[in-house]
Amino acid sequence: MSVRTSRSRAALLSAGAAALALTLSACAGGGIEGGGGQTGFITGSDGIATVQQGDRDTAPDLSGKTIDGEQLDLSDFKGKIIVLNVWGSWCAPCRAEAPNLAKVSEDLADQGVQFVGINTRDTSTRPAVAFEEQYKVEYPSLYDPTGKLLLRFEKGSLNPQLIPSTLVIDREGKLAARTQQALSEEKLRKMLKPILAEK
Repeated sequence: MSVRTSRSRAALLSAGAAALALTLSACAGGGIEGGGGQTGFITGSDGIATVQQGDRDTAPDLSGKTIDGEQLDLSDFKGKIIVLNVWGSWCAPCRAEAPNLAKVSEDLADQGVQFVGINTRDTSTRPAVAFEEQYKVEYPSLYDPTGKLLLRFEKGSLNPQLIPSTLVIDREGKLAARTQQALSEEKLRKMLKPILAEK
């Protein structure tokens, strides 16, 4: 084997290991969100990033087929608070938070709060449907196996960078809050409380 081939293989293995580490850390939750520069958001010690009401960016247009094969457009929920959860059936933190999301979704449905999932990196809808059945998730989830919908979020905004991520879109269709960790019921309610209070 030539020196050049050996170096190429070593570089390829190193790049593969880095990509694997990123994938594993993404599913492990946590991570460090930034709030400096021109981003306009501040991350609290609880890992929830928020933006003041007058400084928020408009959420991107998100539409497509759900994991059940139905057509869904986020604009159909105009005037509601939208809780957008990015998840995969293969992700252990997503499984940990699913019952909390399902419960809060049910509790707040009559207060103008709509939960929507974005299922990503599942190679078919079958495990995603099984996941929702297992955890009694009643709200719809867009099917985004390659992450195309996630790319619609502008860099520097409250864009989802890890799995799981949960974003809150206010009644005006603007990005109000984000966290990139598995949510307890308590933390999810805390995240929503100030946005529910907005007029």
